[in-house]
Amino acid sequence: MELGVSEEYAHKLATDRNMTDIKNMTHDDVASTLGISKDAEEFINTMQIIAEQGSRRRAAKKSTKITIRAKAVDDMDRPEITSRFNALNHVLVPHQELVGEANISEADQLAIEMEALAPWKMVLPDPETGEDRLAKELLPKILITDPVVQVIKELAEAEDSAAHMANPDHTPLAAGWIADRVLKVVRQSPSAGQTVAYRLIVEGN
Repeated sequence: MELGVSEEYAHKLATDRNMTDIKNMTHDDVASTLGISKDAEEFINTMQIIAEQGSRRRAAKKSTKITIRAKAVDDMDRPEITSRFNALNHVLVPHQELVGEANISEADQLAIEMEALAPWKMVLPDPETGEDRLAKELLPKILITDPVVQVIKELAEAEDSAAHMANPDHTPLAAGWIADRVLKVVRQSPSAGQTVAYRLIVEGN
């Protein structure tokens, strides 16, 4: 009755029913329960009131949620969110780069890495074949999820994508291309000068 249904119709609908039951009733069920035609104004008004209860309950459930879009909040409260931080630009992060270009053949990659790591005597004979191989697994590891690796990966992929757009015949980078690549780390020290180290990019521990 508080919703605008007459006392007579409210009693007829509410007898042995709750609001969920009433909302699940068909138009024919409501008309039969009220004893009126579906064309009657009272029936139409009653059905509108029942329908409004469903939408009001849904609105009430959502009322505790933030109504402003999350991105709008980010734009207002954290404007820097629109530009991702480049870890390589931090003063405490040493210069890091891939050994060799991103999009090169396996043979070229191996040749460049063997030359770069030659002073560390990492070219060892394979126990099975006896042929020389680059023992990259001996290098310190860095995860592919590392922020620095992700920056290098994204920059290389953006450059490669632009090259592909300019030249449809360009072979794009393969998925997971950066795994097993060697990273060159160059540190500057007031006392030790410049030091160079190498790390192996891996997908997991």
